[in-house]
Amino acid sequence: MLFNSFQFVFFFLIVYSIYVILNRKWQNGLLLVASYVFYGWWDWRFLSLIAVSTVIDYVLALQIDQRDKESQRKFFLILSCIANLGLLGFFKYFNFFTESAVEIIRWMGFTPDPVTLNIVLPVGISFYTFQTMSYTIDVYRGHLKPTRNFLDYSVYVSFFPQLVAGPIERATHFLPQVQNERTITYQRIREGAWLILLGYFKKVVIADNLADIVNPVFNDPSAHHGLTIVIAIYAFAFQIYGDFSGYSDIARGVSKLMGFDLMVNFRMPYFAQNPQEFWRRWHISLSTWLRDYLYISLGGNKDGPLKTYRNLFLTMLLGGLWHGAAWNFVLWGIYQGGLLIFHRLIFGRSKEPEKVHLGRRIVNIVIMFQFVCVGWLLFRVNSMADLSVLIQNLFAWETIPWIWVGYMAVVLTPLLLLQLNKEVSGDLLHIKKWRPSARLAVYLILLAYIALFGKVDGGEFIYFQF
Repeated sequence: MLFNSFQFVFFFLIVYSIYVILNRKWQNGLLLVASYVFYGWWDWRFLSLIAVSTVIDYVLALQIDQRDKESQRKFFLILSCIANLGLLGFFKYFNFFTESAVEIIRWMGFTPDPVTLNIVLPVGISFYTFQTMSYTIDVYRGHLKPTRNFLDYSVYVSFFPQLVAGPIERATHFLPQVQNERTITYQRIREGAWLILLGYFKKVVIADNLADIVNPVFNDPSAHHGLTIVIAIYAFAFQIYGDFSGYSDIARGVSKLMGFDLMVNFRMPYFAQNPQEFWRRWHISLSTWLRDYLYISLGGNKDGPLKTYRNLFLTMLLGGLWHGAAWNFVLWGIYQGGLLIFHRLIFGRSKEPEKVHLGRRIVNIVIMFQFVCVGWLLFRVNSMADLSVLIQNLFAWETIPWIWVGYMAVVLTPLLLLQLNKEVSGDLLHIKKWRPSARLAVYLILLAYIALFGKVDGGEFIYFQF
C-alpha cells in the first residue's frame, strides 16, 4: 500500500476516524492492527517475519535487564544481533554473497554450479531490523528500561507511517509517545497537513516527473552520451531527494495528525559544504544510527587517526551495503567513506561549518554538490557494466536536451524556493509564522503544481527496495 495511492488515502481516513474517538489503550490496539494490515498489503507472508523480529528483541531485552552479570547480559545482546542480522542477511544478502563467491571461484578456474534461492525481499526489513536492534542495544547500555507491555512495544516496531522507509526511530524517543496519552491539537493538525502536502508535492511532482528523465538514461546507458548523462545524474539527485524526503514528510505529517512526533530525517542536504555536514543533513536517522551503534562501537575517534579512518571506512562501507545487495552500493559506501576520510585528512574534524562569506559558502555548496552527484551515479546504476558504459559515454558529445533543462526548472523552482526559506529560517515549519495570505498562496501554488504536474500513477518510493 503506497502513500501515493488512493488505497492509502481511504485506509488512513478509515483508521483516523476510528482512532480519534478511542482512548490510548484502544488507540494502540488499533494502530497495531492497522500497521499489520498496511504491511501485509504487500505480501501477507511478510507478517510472520516482522512478528518474529518483534518477539526476539522483546524477550531478549527483558533477559538483558534481568541479568546482573555482564557476561550474561552480553550473551543475550550477541544473541539479539545474531538473530536480527541473520534474518536480514538471509533475506537480503544470501543470493548476493553466494553469486559473488561463485564468480570468484570461476575466476580461479573452477566451474561450480550457482547456488541461488527464490527469496522475496520483505519490504522495509532493513529499517525495522535496525529499529529493533537499537532497542536491545539501548537496554544493554542502560539508556532505557525495557517495556513489559508487548502491545506498546509491537506498535513501536510496526508503526505504519514509518514502517517501510523510516525514519528509523529510537525507543528512547518514540516508545514514550506510544506509552503516554497523546493530544491532537489544531496546531498539530495544521503542521501535519502542511507536511503531508509538501511530501506529496515532492513525490508526485518532483520525484515522479524527474524519473522520466532519469530512467531512460540509466536503463539504456549505451544510447546516451555527454551532457544528457550529466543532466540525468543531476535529475536523479533531486529525484531521490524528493522521493525519500517526500516519504519522510508524509510519514511525519500522518504521525502528527495522530499525536506523534517522528524525528526529522533531512535538513536541506544539498546546502552542505563538506562531506561531514552532508551526513548531518541526509538520512539523519540512518547516519546517526551508524554513528551511535557502529562507528562508536568500533572505537570512534578515540584511538588515533589511523583507527579513526578505518572506523569511518568500515562504517560507510556497511552503510552502503545496508542500502542493497549489489556491488554498486558497496562502491558507493567506499566512495562516501573515502570522502569523509579525505575531508578529515585535509581539514580535520569539524562539528559545524565555519561562518564564511556568502560567496565562499556558495562555492563550497556547489563543489560539494558535484561530489554528491558522483556518488549518486554509483548509487543509481543497475550494474557495474552499466557504470562502465556511462563513464565512457560521458565524454562523448551529444546535443544538450534543452527541453529536459526547462522541464527540471519548472518542477524544481518551488522546491528550491522552499528550501532556501528553510535554510534561512532553520525550520521547515517556519511557514506557520507567515501571514495567512502568504501561507494560503504557498498552499495554492503547491496544490496547483500537484494538479497540473502530479503523476497519480507514479511508482513506488525508491527506498522501499532497501
